[in-house]
Amino acid sequence: MTKGYNLPARLNRKIGQAMHDFSMFDAGDRVLIAVSGGVDSLTLACVLKIWQKKAPIHFDLTALYIDHGFWKREQGAGDPAQTIGRQMRGVALDFAVEEEWNIGQKERTCFLCSRNRRSQLFDIAREKGYNKLALGHHKDDLIETFMLNAIYSGNISTMVPKQVLFGGTLSIVRPMAYLEKYEVCQIAADLQLEAVKNLCSLSEDTRREKVRSLLETLYQQEPAAKNSLFAALSNVRKDYLL
Repeated sequence: MTKGYNLPARLNRKIGQAMHDFSMFDAGDRVLIAVSGGVDSLTLACVLKIWQKKAPIHFDLTALYIDHGFWKREQGAGDPAQTIGRQMRGVALDFAVEEEWNIGQKERTCFLCSRNRRSQLFDIAREKGYNKLALGHHKDDLIETFMLNAIYSGNISTMVPKQVLFGGTLSIVRPMAYLEKYEVCQIAADLQLEAVKNLCSLSEDTRREKVRSLLETLYQQEPAAKNSLFAALSNVRKDYLL
């Protein structure tokens, strides 16, 4: 898939700038890429494989899929790991699958599922000696998270492009933090990536979906709002906050 493919120069610069601005990778890093099967994480895996080939430093990559088992309860649904694994092996990426830590279906919420998956990723990374955990979040995700936290949690915060955890033994990195969603989709289309459907019954009615719809309405009326909101994330005037 990535053989002979060059990232568009403008998008390549954005990815490189994010990596540089936040010092995301160092020589000898062991990077675990969390792959959900969605277009964002599949694209990230391919982007990192492209960068691995041309980077002046060496770092190892492994893609990991945590299987929530939703497909087992859908009549006629196939195992997403097969579709994801085929694509990861197609770009010469090591690929692993882990079953999710058990959550009772009656207790399952988006928040609990997300926290459970995050904790599991941390444990796997530390257990197997990975020092970087790469996630496929992009510019739109960071803005949406900012709005989610402000509206529903009453705080001003978002996901950051690099977050150092556990005394520096593990860092979360988001190399596509400067890319917009449509740019991620452009790369995915160029690479002919095949996303798998999210079969979670809760996926269509979430607070994030509501905020996304709200922002789309805002952007239609104020096209420059997205860049202004993103700029605001690093332009906090604390003297003018309560």
